[in-house]
Amino acid sequence: MGEQKAAGEKVVDASDISKAMSNIAERSQRIVTEFLSRQNGNGSFGGMNDSMHIGEAFLQMTAKLMADPAKLVGAQMSLWQDYMQLWQNTARRLMGESSAPVAEPDQADRRFKDEMWQDNEVFDFIKQSYLLSARWIQGVVNDVEGLDDHTARKVDFYTRQFIDAMAPSNFLATNPEVLRATVESGGENLIKGLDHLLEDLERGKGKLSIRMTDLDAFKVGGNIATTPGKVVFQTDLMQLIQYTPTTETALKTPLLISPPWINKYYILDLRPKNSFIRWAVEQGHTVFVMSWVNPGEALAGKSFEDYMTEGPLAALDAIEKATGERKVNAIGYCLGGTLLAATLAYMTAKGDDRIQSATYFATMIDFTEAGELSVFIDEEQLTYLEEKMQVKGYLEGSEMATTFNMLRANDLIWSFVVNNYLLGKEPFPFDLLYWNSDSTRMPAAMHSYYLRKMYQENKLVQPGGISLKGIPIDLTSIKVPTYVVATREDHIAPWKSTYAAPHVYSGPVRFVLAASGHIAGIVNPPESHKYCYWTNTRKPKDPEAWLRGAEQHEGSWWPDWHKWAAKYAGSQVPVRIPGEGGLKVIEDAPGTYVQVKAI
Repeated sequence: MGEQKAAGEKVVDASDISKAMSNIAERSQRIVTEFLSRQNGNGSFGGMNDSMHIGEAFLQMTAKLMADPAKLVGAQMSLWQDYMQLWQNTARRLMGESSAPVAEPDQADRRFKDEMWQDNEVFDFIKQSYLLSARWIQGVVNDVEGLDDHTARKVDFYTRQFIDAMAPSNFLATNPEVLRATVESGGENLIKGLDHLLEDLERGKGKLSIRMTDLDAFKVGGNIATTPGKVVFQTDLMQLIQYTPTTETALKTPLLISPPWINKYYILDLRPKNSFIRWAVEQGHTVFVMSWVNPGEALAGKSFEDYMTEGPLAALDAIEKATGERKVNAIGYCLGGTLLAATLAYMTAKGDDRIQSATYFATMIDFTEAGELSVFIDEEQLTYLEEKMQVKGYLEGSEMATTFNMLRANDLIWSFVVNNYLLGKEPFPFDLLYWNSDSTRMPAAMHSYYLRKMYQENKLVQPGGISLKGIPIDLTSIKVPTYVVATREDHIAPWKSTYAAPHVYSGPVRFVLAASGHIAGIVNPPESHKYCYWTNTRKPKDPEAWLRGAEQHEGSWWPDWHKWAAKYAGSQVPVRIPGEGGLKVIEDAPGTYVQVKAI
């Protein structure tokens, strides 16, 4: 009898492999040729000129480290002892004995979820060896004395990027799940993975653009961003969407939402089941949302000040025409919240009281502790970024997306490398990741001002630190009732930084801390019964003291916000139908601005 193939092992036709490899070779050659043709010949091959000054930071770290050899020897001895213990424990396991692990991954670490990482002695050794080395490297780096804070943060951040990249789960030979898939499919997973890699390089025009979700599974205005409404007003920078009411009557005071323009507004309107916009309409609010433009070269000169005048200030005028109401309640999310705070301070200085309450979602106004994004903010990097933006007049959306993805590299980079390229799987259709991939550009003038005045110089929180339309603004002058919601695991707007708000604004402030992160903690509808949030009527200076005294509530914070917002929303009035007021319908929601792709 002929040799039998193992059960489940797939036989791959040699001619199919030949055709696939020929196709791969042809596409690879084209990609490399296109890449080389774009290089500028100035010695900056592929941008590898250390514009981020990472090498300089590590040189400083190395010099400080070598200045204290005793500490380095002590760390090496500790690592050696840990490895000896790991060798002994692994030997016991190979002889059938049980032994406690020397190093264990965090329970939330999904890289080692496959059972083989625990059950197989070899893979368990590989896993623990990596964890020991990672712990040692991070410990040595963090223990170096004499570095300035910014350099120390940069070294720590890029050390973790290296550690994450070198995880054994990222390589074929040391990932048991990938090895098993390779045997079971006869290597077809690797052929598919290489094809996925080439597709991503082709889509990114030679730059790797990792596909996080099925990009064909969603359509803006088709199955996401579907809450019914109309575009009733627009400027160069935004389209104003008024949503169609679903209640018999409406709350008197309209609601204006200022989303971030780093991403598109429909994070608040992904699907009916998780749409904050749809939910707010169902609570009786007359909801208006600014859908920001995805700017090109023609808008390169648009400033932060322009975003104020052509954004919320223009929207306030338009809402009064549409509804007859002079006053609104306002919500700002992330950068949209920073703009809202600046606008309110400007309006206060002008005696303009049209915003009668303000809500901030994951918003920073004090950038003293700006989190890991501050790693990218120093004079050398800002100068390089400004020079780069001047070429086209804007920052490419893909570059901004890469920066944010690096903050959670294991979840937003390496998990997809394993899934798409090593396992050869198609990415799962996920509305949130589709939105995350739908990046936007930043106008050069605005982005430079924002990074310098907010992140680098922290001028916004300083009374008179910045001027808008020639008027020095002061956040402490803001007296309107304020609701601030932060998220506990936020990598973009760290909650302890957002906690500055109760001690800056002069009016009454309700501070709420939601579980999870910058997106999931905000987009958390009541029906999902997920997460929790904390409240505390006292506002001590120390955020940890606030949390220790806070009361925990299960589920979404949305109803808590609506209960608060209803106090400033007035009585019930007849509903407002888009186009039946003083503004005519321009087009159906979600409008055309949101449809413009960065790539």
